[in-house]
Amino acid sequence: MEVLKVSSNSNPNKVAGAIAGELSKNECVELQAIGAGAVNQSVKAVAIARRFLDEKQKDLYMVPSFEDVTIDGETRTAISIKVCTKDQEGVEAEMEGEEQPEDESGFAE
Repeated sequence: MEVLKVSSNSNPNKVAGAIAGELSKNECVELQAIGAGAVNQSVKAVAIARRFLDEKQKDLYMVPSFEDVTIDGETRTAISIKVCTKDQEGVEAEMEGEEQPEDESGFAE
């Protein structure tokens, strides 16, 4: 699986293009981000990539996790976001079967 390293200075449109390009070849791609700014750019890039792939009747899902990485001999904790494709028909079918939260805020309790 291809690993894309995202920084707080990464252009989310370019990262989205890289995500879409990789997902045209493979089912999943991994984003690696260290710090709040990098995670923010990563999430924006996934939202933009979702628009690109919508034209191909594909939807995305993300699986975030923590990962220890070594940079210049120092261990840091990164956020790893695995981004994978799914046919829209499957996503729509899943959404139809979901229970709706009862809370007015729209969040499940």
